[in-house]
Amino acid sequence: MSRPRALVREAALVLEAAGVASPEHDAAELLAHVTGVPRARLPLLDAVEPEQAVRYDALVRRRAGREPLQHLTGTAFFRHVGLAVGPGVFVPRPETELLAGWAVDRVVERSSRPPDAVAQIRRPVVVDLCTGSGAIALSLADELPGRGVDAEVHAVELGEDAHAWATRNLAGTGVDLRLGDMDGSFPDLDGRVDVVVCNPPYIPLTEFEGVAAEARDHDPALALWSGDDGLDAMRVLERTAARLLAPGGWMGAEHADVQGDSAVAVFAATGRWTEVRDHRDLAGRPRFVTARLAR
Repeated sequence: MSRPRALVREAALVLEAAGVASPEHDAAELLAHVTGVPRARLPLLDAVEPEQAVRYDALVRRRAGREPLQHLTGTAFFRHVGLAVGPGVFVPRPETELLAGWAVDRVVERSSRPPDAVAQIRRPVVVDLCTGSGAIALSLADELPGRGVDAEVHAVELGEDAHAWATRNLAGTGVDLRLGDMDGSFPDLDGRVDVVVCNPPYIPLTEFEGVAAEARDHDPALALWSGDDGLDAMRVLERTAARLLAPGGWMGAEHADVQGDSAVAVFAATGRWTEVRDHRDLAGRPRFVTARLAR
């Protein structure tokens, strides 16, 4: 029988030596996964069974090889939901939670507006482009009813493997999930969407060596790379959002922290958008751009 505290301490040293960014956290999460005991209750665990210790050691070694923690546990947590993830799908990051929250707020705002010549009383419509695991779409489907909003939620994903994960995560939610490219997606929704939200690929091809091994070696290429300047997908998004949105509708898209000016410029340069601005994440870094389709 092994002592949990000693196992976690030894594992954290292994992970730290391997360059893992959060060794203590990951070591504890892996032991919680193996034992079935919530991480907060691990200090109350007296001992770890021998077979559990063997499984734990194997997972720690895989994590030291820079396999994503979420691939090893099979779960990624995002806002108030848990998502099944694994090879073939982009692991959702905490930074994207702010964009998802912005989208929830905008849908609520659009649902409570007074009717006018442009906006008739109807269910608000929101589209999640490049949905990946379905994280943003699932958050919308999970949170909007609690805010008193009955919305149409649509999502699209190009990668077949990622689409399979999204299908699993969005099952039973009522989200309309489709397989395909965001360019040309949802022609049946043209001109009637209230909010478009997207976490597109945005890493320049020139930055390959600088990307963390967990992402570079395990996230699908479709979710990472976007041309020489990282903005190819953002330009497609600009055209697609302009087609889908009703006048006055909102668009929000994540970008790299060095693209605070260039991502904004993609929208500001076309003349189709008003209220174009960038938003910072909790660490104070530029993180996502929002814009409103001109009336």
